[in-house]
Amino acid sequence: MASSSMSNNTSASNAETAKKGVIVIAGGGTGGHIYPGVAIARAVERLHPDLEVHFVGAQGGLEEKIIPREKFPLHTVPVGKLHHSVGLFTRIKTVLKLPLAFFAAISILRKLKPVAVLGVGGFASGPMLFVSSLFGYRSLIWEPNAYPGLANRLLARRVDECLLVFEEAGRHMQARKTTPSGLPVRATMIPAPQEKLADAPATQPLRVLVFGGSQGARFINNLVADTVKAGGFAGVEFVHQTGPYDFERIKQVYSEAQDASNVKVFEYLHDMDQRYQWADLVVCRAGASTVAEICACQKAAIFIPLPTAADDHQRKNAEVLARADAALLFQQKELTPEKFRQAILRFRDDRTAIRRMEEKVRTFQFPNAAEKIVERLLAKNSEQTSSQES
Repeated sequence: MASSSMSNNTSASNAETAKKGVIVIAGGGTGGHIYPGVAIARAVERLHPDLEVHFVGAQGGLEEKIIPREKFPLHTVPVGKLHHSVGLFTRIKTVLKLPLAFFAAISILRKLKPVAVLGVGGFASGPMLFVSSLFGYRSLIWEPNAYPGLANRLLARRVDECLLVFEEAGRHMQARKTTPSGLPVRATMIPAPQEKLADAPATQPLRVLVFGGSQGARFINNLVADTVKAGGFAGVEFVHQTGPYDFERIKQVYSEAQDASNVKVFEYLHDMDQRYQWADLVVCRAGASTVAEICACQKAAIFIPLPTAADDHQRKNAEVLARADAALLFQQKELTPEKFRQAILRFRDDRTAIRRMEEKVRTFQFPNAAEKIVERLLAKNSEQTSSQES
C-alpha cells in the first residue's frame, strides 16, 4: 500500500487537505523530472493559494530526498524501471510490482480526492495517471522530451491532455489533446542584458562552460581535459564542472598540462545562473532540463547526448535544436579530440556564428511555462465554473 515520506506535520497537512483542493504531481527518479515538478508546484502556490500540492514518487527514488526539503507532502508507491535500457530481470520485477503500485495509487487518490493529477515523468507517474484516468480524475501528462517515455506513450490516449515541451513528441502519442507548454526553469535562469560576444572587443576570449549534469559525465570530462591539455587554445577560457567522481583525477590532468591557466575546474557549480551568463558557449549533455536552460538563457551549445539514455531521448532532444541550426550536435561515438578542438576554434574565430546560434535558440524559449501548465491543469474546472455562471 502507499507509504509516506512526510515529516511530523503529516496530520496537520491531512487536516488542511480537507479544507483545500489538492493538486497531485506524480513522478521523479531524476532531477530533470523533479525540479520542473517543483517549479509547477510553486506556481500553484503563487496563483492558487487555496490549493495544496502533494507529490507522489517511487519508493527509494531521488524524490525522497528532494521533495521533503522543498516542504511539500510526498507519498510513495512501490514501482521500478520498465524501459528497455534496463535488464530483463529488472523489468520482470517491475511488472510483478505493478499491482501493488496500482493499489497504492488508489489509496492515495481516495485519501486526497485531487482536483487534477499531473504526471511529470519517472517511475511513479505511470501508475498514478493510469488509476486517476480510470477513476475519472482530470489527468494530464507533461512530457519534457522530444521522444516520450514508454509510460507516456501508452497513457497518452487515456489522459485528458498532453502538455509538450517539444512538438515532435506529439507524433509518438495518440493523445486526445496536445498543448505546447515549455519546460519550467528557475527564475534566475532568465538572462540579464549583457554584452554579446559578437559585439565584444576582438581581444575578449571565447568563454566555454563545460558540464555533464550534477554527477558529471566521464566521457565529456576526459574529452575536454585531454584536448585542452594538448594546448592550442589561445583566446579561449574554460570553466569545467566535473561532478564528484572525476574531480580529483581531472584536476590532476590539468595540473600536468604545460599551460592550463585558461581553465578553472570545479567539482560542482552552485551558481549556474551566473555561469550561464558568463559563458559564450556551453558544452553539455542534452537532458530536457539542460536543453530548457540553454533555451531560456539563449546560449550557443555543443550537445553530446548520453548514448545510454532511455529511448535515446537525449539525442532526439538535441536533434530538434540542431535541425534548426540552434545548436551543434555530436554523437559520443563519433566525437574525437580533434573534432572537438576544431569546433571550439571555429567558434573562437567566427564570433558571428555564436550570435546566429543565440538568435535561433531564442525561438525555442517558452516564457512562464510553469504558470501556463497550471492554467491547463485547472482548465476544466474554470470552464465548468464559467459555464455554470452563464
